[in-house]
Amino acid sequence: MSTQLIDWDLALIQKYNYSGPRYTSYPTALEFSEQYGESDFLAAVARYPSRPLSLYIHIPFCHKLCYFCGCNKIVTRQGHKVEQYLDVLEQEIRNRAPLFANRQVSQMHWGGGTPTYLNKQQITRLNGILRQYFNFLPDAEVSIEIDPREIELDILDHLSAEGFNRMSMGVQDFNKEVQKLVNREQDEEFIFALIKRAKELGFRSTNIDLIYGLPKQTAESFAFTLQKVAELSPDRLSVFNYAHLPSRFAAQIKIKDHDLPSANEKLDILQETIGSLTKDGYQFIGMDHFARPDDELAIAQREGHLHRNFQGYTTHGDSDLLGMGVSSISMIGDTYAQNQKDLKAYYASVDEKGNGLWKGLAMTEDDCIRRDVIKTLICNFHLDFAPIEQAYGIKFAEYFAEDLKLLAPLAKDGLVTVDDQGVDVTGKGRLLIRNICMCFDVYLRQQARRQQFSRVI
Repeated sequence: MSTQLIDWDLALIQKYNYSGPRYTSYPTALEFSEQYGESDFLAAVARYPSRPLSLYIHIPFCHKLCYFCGCNKIVTRQGHKVEQYLDVLEQEIRNRAPLFANRQVSQMHWGGGTPTYLNKQQITRLNGILRQYFNFLPDAEVSIEIDPREIELDILDHLSAEGFNRMSMGVQDFNKEVQKLVNREQDEEFIFALIKRAKELGFRSTNIDLIYGLPKQTAESFAFTLQKVAELSPDRLSVFNYAHLPSRFAAQIKIKDHDLPSANEKLDILQETIGSLTKDGYQFIGMDHFARPDDELAIAQREGHLHRNFQGYTTHGDSDLLGMGVSSISMIGDTYAQNQKDLKAYYASVDEKGNGLWKGLAMTEDDCIRRDVIKTLICNFHLDFAPIEQAYGIKFAEYFAEDLKLLAPLAKDGLVTVDDQGVDVTGKGRLLIRNICMCFDVYLRQQARRQQFSRVI
């Protein structure tokens, strides 16, 4: 795989800068339905019984509300709520684990919320339960999201002793004014100390999250943040685009529209970010992810076997993903399954049925074919038709005749090159990979037709 650089074409970026799915799954979560039930889940578990297992554990609690956040979280100072949550989560783990008794866990990730809301005893308790009920490989990748506020430095020593070997830390922006406006003030020195300690303890990978498009951010102010990041030198970086949707996320009402950078200013920040990080030696993985060239993600992309799931890019493409805890999502067999999003509903479901299952989707063969096409494009920026044709017994050009027509204008604009063998995403197309994938998204097409139809009526 080439590590071709991004070719920044402002006119094309502006032309194609409309909303679309992030394709952490195809079909997307919008297609999940409550028709999907436990029998579908059990059939999915039996589908690929020898696949390794990846675990995702959702810890919803936070000490403080970050105004930009769109995650499923509960802001509380009442510690007893965590004990109650762990009791229910333990029940779910105990009931789900026997279904995977013959599987080996190659990866585990704790997300949230703020997993480090848990104190040391609670971390040990939850980790102990998981290791009691699941078979972990000795070299399993075990990662956790960290909020650098409200924790002590030695929490990393504790996590390391518990088997964690990767960490991801939300920094968002090093600029004090920006931090204040989003209610996320943090100690810069402590962030540096955490990264240093993680490296001393032998954590395999450290990831930093940044957000662009926050109030009072400018290309100049964000350059300061990027300079700090260069000093921190994390293995991976996620640079997310802030989506201001106060009607959907109530806390965002606290962020004033007039403080936000304009669409063009946001593009300036993004251009500055990509230029700065690639100059510092990071490889653009795709969407909003960067990694050092010797990082597993970068290597997997160059070798053409990168994967994508609800946590973003990953090297564990051959695993089933089991999500536990409120709102967590599983990718098992050829299905997706999501737990109840509301905490009370989750508690009631686990109490009543032993699991938190709320809704999901069992994929059709067409879903599977399109999933493989979209995943290959978004991970590798290249698609060979032959493997898809062989796997599904189709002729690509015939099966995807309508899709290739939709792709033609993008090819004309220089985002992709298409021939009889496959599709190649150009340097200009890499930033617009979602638009390219949208050409193969049949649900999006039906939705557009329905909208068109209703307007006509």
